[in-house]
Amino acid sequence: MTYQAALTVLADPTRRQVFERLRGGPSPVNAIAAGLPVSRPAVSQHLKVLKDAGLVEERSEGVRRIYSLRREGLAELRDWLDSFWDDALLAFKIEAERSHRQMKRTRDVDE
Repeated sequence: MTYQAALTVLADPTRRQVFERLRGGPSPVNAIAAGLPVSRPAVSQHLKVLKDAGLVEERSEGVRRIYSLRREGLAELRDWLDSFWDDALLAFKIEAERSHRQMKRTRDVDE
């Protein structure tokens, strides 16, 4: 899965709520659907999209399906987001070094 696919799948507000409910741990569909403004079958459809995107996984427990986050499914998205942090740190380092050189030149001229 690409980070674009994860962003697309998580762009839907209801799907994001379903996904966020799984942060607390594995849950059956009826527990995930409780309190959401959509039906249990709609939650099942959102879970299918999340599963197809590699963001959640399911296992059978008797007749129930238990869903949980697939944390490794977020790895590419996290790597992409982390790249922004890396870019920001590099830009900060370059600016700090430039500022330090400029201050040093100013001090050298004043002396």
